[in-house]
Amino acid sequence: MLNDLCVENYPSTEKLLETAEWNVIETEFNPTQLHHKETVFTLGNGYLGTRGTFEEGYDQDSSATLINGLYDDTAIAYTELVNCPNWLPLVVTVAGESFRMNSGEILNYERRLDLRLGLVSRDVRWRSPKGHTLDLHFQRFTSLADQHALAIRCEITSVDFAGDITVEVGFDAEPTTQGVPHWRTLNQGGAGEIIWLHSQTLHSQIQLGMAAKLVVEDDDTATVCVNRSASSTLTTTFSSHPGKTVAVEKIVTLFTSRETENPIVAALQKLADEPRYATLLAAHIAAWEQVWQNSDIVIEGDRLSQVSVRYNIFQLLAAAPHQDDRVSIPPKTLSGFAYRGHIFWDTEIFILPFLTYTQPAIARNLLTYRYHTLPGARRKAQEAGYQGAMFAWESATTGDEVTPRWVPDPNGELVRIWCGDIEVHITADVAYAVWHYWQTTDDDNWMRDYGAEIILDTAIFWESRVQWNSQRHSYDILDVIGPDEYHDRIDNNAFTNLMVQWHLYSALALWDWFKHVYPEKSAQLVEQLNLTTERLHKWAEIQERIFVNQDAATGLIEQFEGFFKLEDVNLADYEPRTKSLQGLLGIEATSQKQMLKQPDVLMLLYLLRQRYDYNTLKANWDYYNQRTDHTYGSSLGPAIHAVLACDLNEPTEAFTHFQRAALVDLEDVRLNAAEGIHAASAGGVWQAVVFGFAGVRMTQFGPMACPNLPPSWTRLKFRLQWRNEWHEFDLQPDAEMAMVTQEAKVPIYASVMQ
Repeated sequence: MLNDLCVENYPSTEKLLETAEWNVIETEFNPTQLHHKETVFTLGNGYLGTRGTFEEGYDQDSSATLINGLYDDTAIAYTELVNCPNWLPLVVTVAGESFRMNSGEILNYERRLDLRLGLVSRDVRWRSPKGHTLDLHFQRFTSLADQHALAIRCEITSVDFAGDITVEVGFDAEPTTQGVPHWRTLNQGGAGEIIWLHSQTLHSQIQLGMAAKLVVEDDDTATVCVNRSASSTLTTTFSSHPGKTVAVEKIVTLFTSRETENPIVAALQKLADEPRYATLLAAHIAAWEQVWQNSDIVIEGDRLSQVSVRYNIFQLLAAAPHQDDRVSIPPKTLSGFAYRGHIFWDTEIFILPFLTYTQPAIARNLLTYRYHTLPGARRKAQEAGYQGAMFAWESATTGDEVTPRWVPDPNGELVRIWCGDIEVHITADVAYAVWHYWQTTDDDNWMRDYGAEIILDTAIFWESRVQWNSQRHSYDILDVIGPDEYHDRIDNNAFTNLMVQWHLYSALALWDWFKHVYPEKSAQLVEQLNLTTERLHKWAEIQERIFVNQDAATGLIEQFEGFFKLEDVNLADYEPRTKSLQGLLGIEATSQKQMLKQPDVLMLLYLLRQRYDYNTLKANWDYYNQRTDHTYGSSLGPAIHAVLACDLNEPTEAFTHFQRAALVDLEDVRLNAAEGIHAASAGGVWQAVVFGFAGVRMTQFGPMACPNLPPSWTRLKFRLQWRNEWHEFDLQPDAEMAMVTQEAKVPIYASVMQ
């Protein structure tokens, strides 16, 4: 149980507190945490991500480099983001014995992720089985300045050994993706100080070209040669003696046929012109500095919160497509295989607000991805018997539905998965993200060219999806799944219905503006989407008469029809536990109880928070919060609960929920961090800080804050961009008013903390 989250609950976090606020440090290597720490030490540059595996490898490790958008066919899940050839291999050999973390003796060890610089480094003092001692310092990065450049530097210092040391570097040419092969090698070879690899996926026929060179520093006698074995490698051998240090640099370039017609030629040409490690590193650091300038959050008084918030922001920035509008951010970023790299609502609802307010160009890329998948959304709607555009619950390259319909359970029996068919709220979620991006950025041109078509064509889908209930004189949406996936095939899910109401209302408001500002484009959309007057009137009627069961006196909203009739339970009766309630009870038994995987009605009240008053929020919080599986349900929930607890002036409870989200990967809170970064939770952490503890609300005058800081926080500082102006927030517990910079010219009123 994590009900009373504090540092004492996490012994290893004490090591974090000993570091500067920009570093995640591991001082002891524990093989039982191998896969978890591979996730923690993931690096990325928006083009690709590389898990934190060791350069020399380790038994049963889960090495992975995932390139965004590089999918290949697979069974059950249709397509998956594939594990690409591994660029890391670098092996140091002394007196015939190769350095490995599981051989010889580790005398000293430290691994560090520098969040500010985007670097992973490792320092090891190693005594070989024969008794020779070396100090090894590894450092690597995936360049944010040049997404096709990757680099490793290894400094080797002899402590007590005199003799030859050999370094060998290469590629793992044909890795599998959790046992599934996806690659065939077209060509590989080497010449001089360079090796190359040319590969192609088995089904999607995407080609990949990689090239690498090995450079030796501090030893003019060392030469580099190509070893043309089954897979080409580069080796160098140099003589060593106690106290001598030699550095080797492995520079890698990588392209795919998604970006260039001939990726192997592009990789070789780039490598020929690539500067040395130090020059590449300087450009990489400068790029990260620029990104952090707008996206950083400063927390004083609580170093654990500071490190964990920066860590979550770092992993989002490392996965966000800086230069590509045909990809999005998978729920495990580019750090793991879970969910096959498919795209969910996680991106639009949990991640996008952070980027919209701090990196709007990246947010635009993510939303343009949804525009590119409109043809797939239209095909899905048509195949299901509806009109307009119905976004896939799980999307990949084309936007066609890639949610598996049947998956085998642990006993091998097939289980029907309904999400792809009926978890339709994602269509409103995408529209919601489009609308709020536009409201935040004033990007009228993007709305004209892309956004309006998304909002309007998805509104057409809702028009065809609702059903008229003649007895109630209302519109129903039947047979759906809401955010709370413990209950499927339900009717009139409040989240779905009220988001549809918001969607149709907003589509009509958009159209009123659009047809006056862009008459020529609106005429095109009228013809393309058949936007008749009758259709627009129908939208207005639906949003006025859609069914929601809400108690007029208390404001309590029923999650779906019949929810209040389900068996009521006390979740405390199931403690202690280390798995979800559904995992304990089974799918069918859980669906018959008032148990929630994640906030559903409360999620609705968060997204539409300006429409609901304190009393409505309090009534629904008191009912649903106690029925939610906070610890092992969905990782999407805790950050949202943190924001709402702040709205209810419950900062202590808010902080408990916040820590569940902020530490989910660093401390493996849910025991599944080995599968990859929890991207939606990371985005939720930013929202918990900015919209929760800082209390930022958007007003007609701009963003304003009414902070409710945790007791340990003495200062909270961040920036937001709103309608092309940057607003600086500097909030402290004892400040009655904090002012933004002169650039923004908007006061921020901060309540006095008790």
